[in-house]
Amino acid sequence: MINESRYDEAREGSHEGRDRQRSGESAAGRLNRDGDGHPAWLVDLARVVNDPGYDRWRSMVAATGGCANPVHLSGETAVVDGRTGEVLHEYRTADEPTGFVLVACGNRRASVCQACSAIYQADTFQLIRAGLSGGKGVPESVSRHPRVFVTLTAPSFGSVHTRREKDGRVRTCRPRARDRVCQHGLPAGCHMRHEVADERLGQPLCAECYDYPGAVLWQAHAGALWHRFTAEVRRELARLSGMSRAAFGELARVSFAKVAEYQRRGLVHFHAVIRLDGPGGGADAPPEWADHELLVRAIGPAIRRVKVRTPRSRLGWRELLWGDQLDIRPIVMDETAAAGLSERAVASYIAKYATKGAEASGTVDHRLSCPVCKGCGRERFMVCGRCHGTGLKPGLHLDALPVTEHARRMIRTCWELGGWPELAELRLRPWAHMLGFRGHFSTKSRRYSTTLGDLRRVRVDYRAGEARTAWAASLGRRDHTRARALAVRRDGLHTR
Repeated sequence: MINESRYDEAREGSHEGRDRQRSGESAAGRLNRDGDGHPAWLVDLARVVNDPGYDRWRSMVAATGGCANPVHLSGETAVVDGRTGEVLHEYRTADEPTGFVLVACGNRRASVCQACSAIYQADTFQLIRAGLSGGKGVPESVSRHPRVFVTLTAPSFGSVHTRREKDGRVRTCRPRARDRVCQHGLPAGCHMRHEVADERLGQPLCAECYDYPGAVLWQAHAGALWHRFTAEVRRELARLSGMSRAAFGELARVSFAKVAEYQRRGLVHFHAVIRLDGPGGGADAPPEWADHELLVRAIGPAIRRVKVRTPRSRLGWRELLWGDQLDIRPIVMDETAAAGLSERAVASYIAKYATKGAEASGTVDHRLSCPVCKGCGRERFMVCGRCHGTGLKPGLHLDALPVTEHARRMIRTCWELGGWPELAELRLRPWAHMLGFRGHFSTKSRRYSTTLGDLRRVRVDYRAGEARTAWAASLGRRDHTRARALAVRRDGLHTR
């Protein structure tokens, strides 16, 4: 069971509550009062709490672990005797006071559902930790393999406000001559010492000088840059070892796990664990010559060789690179953490960012494009009847989005470039809310460790085992099977 404050929070997390927040409607504007002067929300709450089905609805919400956006299922399940076909038990959602049953949404984003994102974060921690110290089917000997923690960054597309620290002291943001200005007449520097919560952090010093098309195009190709980097690392390792890539692959394998993190300037950078294994993956030790030094030597040249070309457009084409900032740090066993990053610290760091989205850069956590035409404004050869050709969700306006001005300009750039036929393959409009990034936030190579799906199945099997134990106690030792016929109705915390 959940307490009343948790119930209030759950109602605020519903679709309706989020839609009101997205549209910019204030809380004061929602306080319509009834004839007795009571706020409308209080009247609605009293109606819900006094409903005969409230206690059952509340218990279903508790069973989801406090999910803010549960999926509504309707249908029936049956437990049947495996020998005689006798129906031992039948459950129908039609018999519920609500007419449905709730299942947790499983969303990874903390901005959408904190309860489900906490589970996702814990699973990611276990996945990363298993690839560093063993467990979940990975032998403990993997902790003796060469591995590093690497951070790859985006290049600069213009000066932005930043917070710099040295020796525990905050330094000047952008020290320049005070009389120096850009071509648009704005100061070329900033002599402020920004606080951590300063809203100017990540915002350009001059929006007109900032290369928004370049930033959006880089963002759209970040996944391709990462893929090219992993290929170049393998190629460089083979070159340093004095053999072909095929010959190297027969003796050693590169495994990795990475997560994307949004910076305040709206661009992603990647944090990755890179590990050297034998040809069979984590279960095999790499050759003695494939050591930590070899791995570190290969990463720098591999990053510098990575180049990705954009499609040719009216902007011409661009050659995209990684940023100059590169951080390579050794990963050591937990008991020797003083010599470098510990396994636990790395797993915690990656798991932390696995549940975050682009909202850290001042944008929204939901799609802006029309669900029918996917942002193009047309259905086949006709104007989309849902969005009337705008490509936006009905009733949505880019000027009214609750985002920073920098994020708004990046979204507008995505929308403009996404309307060009030559850039259609980048799908910039459907991914405008992510500021152009369309890759996966968290990925790993096949042999790194276990999978999130396997971890979820362990939980499902555990709960199913508990249910079987309960059934065995109530039905004796008869064989039985379970038939399901449940379908999704909608999602969100609705009482009707």
